[in-house]
Amino acid sequence: MTRGYISIGSNIDKDKNVAASLKALELQLGKLTVSSIYESEAVGFSGDSFYNLVVGFDSDLEVKQVAKLLRQIELDNGRTRECKKFSARTLDLDLILYGELIVNDGRLQIPRDEIERYAFVLEPLAEIAPTLQHPVTHIDYASLWEKFDKTNLQQKRITLAKPSAE
Repeated sequence: MTRGYISIGSNIDKDKNVAASLKALELQLGKLTVSSIYESEAVGFSGDSFYNLVVGFDSDLEVKQVAKLLRQIELDNGRTRECKKFSARTLDLDLILYGELIVNDGRLQIPRDEIERYAFVLEPLAEIAPTLQHPVTHIDYASLWEKFDKTNLQQKRITLAKPSAE
């Protein structure tokens, strides 16, 4: 079994799409470790705020099978292939870590560099895996978050009513 982590983001029908993604991921991957949800400003474009979170899971699947599964869940939830990197989206699922694996194969990059670049990935990851070490830097995520530049941080942990996948 390999422990993996997925970053989830949505800024279109956020409540509905985050709940649907959690339901689909649990159906496909089993029990999830789920971080808090963080609301953050859009990065790289002007748009509605995002809900972001990170989930951990255990799987026997090959890394490319997991990535393919995530693309299908995105498509099932209204994501289009033409979606630009910095744009509004129904659902963004990124496999950010998969065991100690280091991959740089086209679109598949693990560990994702977003872990160290964006608070909306690092903070929820540090919340659910504080002692886990980055496979390249070997620094644990709690330490990375502690050292992260929070000067202009536009992100807050939120509490939602029980989300519904309907």
